[in-house]
Amino acid sequence: MNIPNITRDEILNAFTYRHATKEFDATKTVSDEDINFILKTANLSPSSFGFEPWHFIVVQDKELRELLKPVAWGAPLKLDTASHFILGLSMKAPMVKHDADYIRHMMKDVKQFPEDVIKTYSKFYREFQDRDFNLDTDKKLFDWSSKQTYIALGNMMTAAALTGIDSCPIEGFHQEKAEAVLREKFDVDTDKYGLSFMLAFGYRKADPAFPKSRRAFEDIITWK
Repeated sequence: MNIPNITRDEILNAFTYRHATKEFDATKTVSDEDINFILKTANLSPSSFGFEPWHFIVVQDKELRELLKPVAWGAPLKLDTASHFILGLSMKAPMVKHDADYIRHMMKDVKQFPEDVIKTYSKFYREFQDRDFNLDTDKKLFDWSSKQTYIALGNMMTAAALTGIDSCPIEGFHQEKAEAVLREKFDVDTDKYGLSFMLAFGYRKADPAFPKSRRAFEDIITWK
């Protein structure tokens, strides 16, 4: 494993270059190599307890994109012009509750913990849910999963910006109606997965009309 050697200036330039692209150049396509690289950064993203409570659907079928438009008011122009359009799904309670089969699978089959470690890890995870974060409702568990999925979202957008690819995160959708479409047309089990965000990738049609604006650095940082 090599130590990363990308410069600080290159990283900050990518963050400055990135913006929420409202309309993409529909004549340009992100290569298979590049989109797989971006998705790999999601795959390598960290998550609480390392349980990866996410799934990503890459929607390239034009008819399926059309079905999303009526339930996603913030997405139509991106659905028409983005090279790639991704749905970020987060796991619901049946998948991430401390006694879920998926959690056992992650520890036993993915992490390949021995049984004594699984027992200890399970105890910590249950205490985390029951005591530390009070994750005692289905909504709280889904919101917790979404927090993890947003880490992958940020990493994908950063990876894209570092390679000159534009993106736009989208929360402009009706969650219940959108999940009905996913259930009926995308074969998503919405008892297990919920929609956290939509995410478009491509190449900007035009530069942003206004320069990037942020609060002053010293206003958001406190040293103690």
